[in-house]
Amino acid sequence: MIRRMTRISNQYGAVNLSQGFPDFEPPKEILERLAQVTKEDFHQYATTWGSQNFRDAVAAKQKRFMGYDIDPNSEIVVTCGSTEAMMAAMLSVTNPGDKVIVFSPFYENYGADAVLSGAEPIYVPLVPPEYSFDADVLEAAFRQHPKALILCNPSNPCGKVFTREELQIIADLAEKYDTYVITDEVYEHILYAPNRHVYFSTLPGMRKRTICCSSLSKTYSITGWRLGYVIAPPEITDRVKKVHDFLTVGAAAPLQEAVVVGLKFGDDYYKWLQDKYTHMRKLFLDGLDRIGIQHNVPQGAYYVMVDVSEFGYESDLRLCEALAEHVGVGAVPGSSFFREPENRYIRLHFAKQDATLNAALERLQDIRKKLPKA
Repeated sequence: MIRRMTRISNQYGAVNLSQGFPDFEPPKEILERLAQVTKEDFHQYATTWGSQNFRDAVAAKQKRFMGYDIDPNSEIVVTCGSTEAMMAAMLSVTNPGDKVIVFSPFYENYGADAVLSGAEPIYVPLVPPEYSFDADVLEAAFRQHPKALILCNPSNPCGKVFTREELQIIADLAEKYDTYVITDEVYEHILYAPNRHVYFSTLPGMRKRTICCSSLSKTYSITGWRLGYVIAPPEITDRVKKVHDFLTVGAAAPLQEAVVVGLKFGDDYYKWLQDKYTHMRKLFLDGLDRIGIQHNVPQGAYYVMVDVSEFGYESDLRLCEALAEHVGVGAVPGSSFFREPENRYIRLHFAKQDATLNAALERLQDIRKKLPKA
């Protein structure tokens, strides 16, 4: 659905706030290194599970943030983005007929990952507007003895950052019912104060059962480079390597080499990144407030769930199509993220330059005049 809404946005010349990619350049250091790499000897296959230089840099960078040593040779597999990382993780720990817990709303690929793996999703609601879960409902799902739980933190689409207390509830249940936890942490560095990201694998006893999936796409504004990775215990990465070899063979060798300089950035870069996204969030949410559009306040990532129930559409897809055609702003129907019947919300993203966000807000100013009646 997300890619479909990009095509519809393009069809009507809408400001595309549907598909979550930034419209600003990667850091110049990475681009300069890329230019150098094109003249060096990085044009053939790297080691299928990632070049040594890249894995070493990922291990060093993640040790800084996760707080423990990571063996680049036995605990990291480089993938073509986190999409492949999640798919490879699912195929590595589940068998056909196994059950997998998925929080709803969820990034739409998760349901497909479960189905393609032959697994059966068990959906546990994150209840709007706070997107909190009921621990009793979660344990009822665990009583079905799932093989894994998928945890997107910070969350796409709702921007929830799970607290340490919430994560501990999940950890206790994962231990009790002997369940793997597959984490999607691509937004680990896009947080808004006072929220803090807690890596699930750092909780007591959780490293052995956590499969960390992430990518460089959002942190360095290189979504098109498709560089991701899995960090997990060796007995799991051995399986991930085998799956990965058949899925994609390997990530692009020149791009792995070019981004190493970014993986070595100091803390000042991540502070700058947080400040940049905090500015974009404020600009966009303040604009929605002036227009009188109801929305949640994301704690992390760069998405906002907008309540469109006032417009009376029974189908949020029809609303999004009309929004692109008549108002000129691209969005994603909220129903594509929820397992529950839900048509009140659409998802917008704000990883855009000021000029792009202001253009979208200017168009949204007239939403009540331009949007056709339901």
